[in-house]
Amino acid sequence: MSEAFPATTISVSDKTANIVIGLTTVVVFVAVALLSRIQVPAPAGLDIHLFAKLNAVINSVVSILLVGGLLTAKSGKWQMHRRIMLAAMTLSALFLVSYILHHLFAGDTNFGGQGWIRPVYFVILITHIFLAGGSLPFILFTAYRALSGKYPAHAKMAKKVWPIWFYVSLSGVIVYFMISPYYQS
Repeated sequence: MSEAFPATTISVSDKTANIVIGLTTVVVFVAVALLSRIQVPAPAGLDIHLFAKLNAVINSVVSILLVGGLLTAKSGKWQMHRRIMLAAMTLSALFLVSYILHHLFAGDTNFGGQGWIRPVYFVILITHIFLAGGSLPFILFTAYRALSGKYPAHAKMAKKVWPIWFYVSLSGVIVYFMISPYYQS
């Protein structure tokens, strides 16, 4: 038996939401784009790849939460679904901060794999990057629709956004395991 939908959490106009989501997307895109041009010295004694390890853990947990979110939505457990999805979004925001810190301190790492694994790595990496960047506004719009009580629109969008978000979180873990052997201190 399905629960009642949660109460509306936010009450802003679609226009305001569009502006906030658009600005957030642009700020994140610019910040990530600047990472290839900026590197700062890490504090003494800091393992510069600590944040990459943290990112892999966060992405793993987000993947699990996304499956939990899907299962709770399918079973109509809306309160639990909301908590799980908000946890996934919170962890994804924490991931972004950690990702930026890792690249500020460590810069880029070249993949050293050879043979068949090299194109496999780059296909996973490139699809991960493009889908991560491209999905951000859609994830935010999907959340906005749920939090503002627009449940039919939320459900319709979530069916398209969920598999992409899941792929991005899971492929992030795969990329970490493939690139981490080439990290240098």
